[in-house]
Amino acid sequence: MTATDTLGRMEAAPQSTPALSDREVMTWDHLGAASRVLAEAVVSSGWQPDIVLAIARGGLLPGGAVAYALGVKNSCAMNVEFYTDVDQRLEVPMVLPPAPDLIDLGDSKMLIVDDVADTGRTLEVVQSFCAGKVGEVRTAVLYEKPHSVVKCDYIWRRTDRWIDFPWSAQPPVPGAGTAVA
Repeated sequence: MTATDTLGRMEAAPQSTPALSDREVMTWDHLGAASRVLAEAVVSSGWQPDIVLAIARGGLLPGGAVAYALGVKNSCAMNVEFYTDVDQRLEVPMVLPPAPDLIDLGDSKMLIVDDVADTGRTLEVVQSFCAGKVGEVRTAVLYEKPHSVVKCDYIWRRTDRWIDFPWSAQPPVPGAGTAVA
């Protein structure tokens, strides 16, 4: 179920979220339901993207799920590094190579998908990257925080709490990221 806020943006109806101390906890089941709700909100708005751009890493899974739910096969990813640990970030978001080549997309509609609009600065960098290269850009996130500088078009939930996502709740497996002889 969705609702429209005063700016005409689609938002899922509030739902209860399991909590662990002062954190939101998203489960794999939530990811499936949230992605579907975001896709339904896009369809309900009457807008249909030609391309889904997922912001790596956190936006890869929701981006793919939303693309499938919308029937959009044209998708890509853009890697932006900002967070270095729980509530720790770089001074500014950094676009990491390879960046998508957005030539000949002047008339296309692109949906940028990420897991969370916390400060919103990552989305801001990606929107700036797409400016003038894509006809129209909209944003969809699982979570939006009240202090985000980007107000997203499609939001599953709003929160001011830290979010534990199922794909990043545990540290890398022992030995990951090290060369194997």
